[in-house]
Formats: sequence, C-alpha cells, structure tokens
Amino acid sequence: MLDSKKIAAKWNISERRVRLLCQQGKISGAEKQGKTWLIPESAIKPSDGRYKKSESLLPIIDEKKQELASRRPLTAGELSRLNEQFAIEYTYDSNAIEGNTLTLRETDMVLRGLTIDQKPLKDHLEAVGHKEAFDYVRELVKGKVPLNEGVIKQINFLVLGDQPEDRGVYRRIPVRIMGAHHEPVQPYLIEPKMQELLEWYRADQSHIVTRLARFHIEFEAIHPFIDGNGRTGRLLVNLELMKAGFPPINIKFKDRKRYYDAFDAYHLRGDLKAMESLLASYLNEALDAYLSIL
Repeated sequence: MLDSKKIAAKWNISERRVRLLCQQGKISGAEKQGKTWLIPESAIKPSDGRYKKSESLLPIIDEKKQELASRRPLTAGELSRLNEQFAIEYTYDSNAIEGNTLTLRETDMVLRGLTIDQKPLKDHLEAVGHKEAFDYVRELVKGKVPLNEGVIKQINFLVLGDQPEDRGVYRRIPVRIMGAHHEPVQPYLIEPKMQELLEWYRADQSHIVTRLARFHIEFEAIHPFIDGNGRTGRLLVNLELMKAGFPPINIKFKDRKRYYDAFDAYHLRGDLKAMESLLASYLNEALDAYLSIL
C-alpha cells in the first residue's frame, strides 16, 4: 500500500487530486486510516473525465482492461444479468439510430414476448432480430471465431428478420445514402472490396480501437447489404471488442449526430480520430461500469 503522496508522484498529479479521487470512491481498494489514504500499489489511475481532447484514451483503456482481467471471472449469473440488461439497451439504441420507433421500455417488453399496440410489426421484428444477432455474436466470442464474410452475412441474416429475401446476401442494386458524403460501391465491387477490407483488418497491427474505427467506417462505406448495414456494422465492432477481452459498447441514439459526424470527418478530411475518439469514450465508460460492479 502507498500513501497519497507517493501515488501522486507515480501518477504525475497533485496529492490533493489523489485525495479527492479517494473521497469520490474512484480509486479501487483505497482505504483511509486516520487522516491518511492508503492505496494499493497496483491501483489504476482513474479517468475523471478531465483529460484533454488532444490526449488519447487508448492507454487508459488498456490499463483498465488489465485491471478488469485481474478481477475476473464473473459468475455465470452475473454475466447473464449484465448481458441481458445491456442487450435491451443496445437493441433499443442501435435500432433507434436506424429509425425504429419502439421506446426503451417497449423494446424490453417486445423482447419478453409482448406485442405493442399501434407499433409496426417491422419494429417488433427488428427488435427480436437484433437481440438474436447479439446472442449469436456472444456465441462467436466464446468460440473465438475469426471474422470472415460468412460471419458477417449470418449477422445480417439475423438482423433482417423482417426481410426474408434480402437477409444475409450482398445487394444486387446500386444505392445512395441520403445526406452522406460518399457513395457506396457498385454491386459488382462489393465482394472484392469486402475481401480487401478483411485482409487489411487481419494484417493491421494498430490498437484494436483504431482498427475498428477504420473498419467500421469502411464497412459502412461499402454498404454491402440492401438494409441493416448500420446494425450489422455495430455488432461487428462488439464482436471484435469482446474477442479482444473488452466489454461491448452501445452507441446511444442521443449521440447519433456525433456518430454521423465521425463518418463525415473521415470521408471529407481523412480524419479517423473522430470515430476512434467516439468508440474509445464509450469503451472507457463501459470499462468503468464493469469495474464499479466488481
């Protein structure tokens, strides 16, 4: 155990800041003995939301991942409860971004087998399909299944439960995305572009968040399916995060403008940082939530 002065020197922050973080319960394992705070030498410096935008969250995320790994495993009951709660909110937000009209509570009710009066059947099927796709992703994580075209098509197949003729097959007609600053590739280019993207992803050695930021943008730019590309793409991000030992993330409906702006930043200026920062901020919050529970 180290006192607040030694921890302050180790973390390069003020001793006063360390004491405040202890008082706020943000340092795991900190104990107060008399007027002195004692902190485990292995404690991770908490993210207090004051980091500069120019600074990267990636080192902080990696530290928290290590701490999370040291505290695992969770019990089967704990994992089930966390996954079920996350799946409801994730299904609501991911579908809402694409125009689904179910509220969070209605999404929960639909996933419990209930029907919502005056809401389209399409919205019900989208909720069920997304939840089934997330359950499938969780099974892929358990088996450490490599990312490939077959996996991607199967996820889209489950997502598009309301479109039996289009689910899980690459589109055969040109499409345009209203308001987007790029045009999806022509149908005959989808398969080679997907293969090229997957080959790059497997070979790239960047941080997983950086890689997924670019993969997600490029996947959506190809727009391989007639529908469900956004939901499929976000499920792929979580598939790869969980395989890498991170918790899943949920891009909120309320943050959809920031999300869309991140695509525009890349297509207009070649700026990947906007999407990387968005994914990193959500991942940082998810890690904090898991660590607080443990």
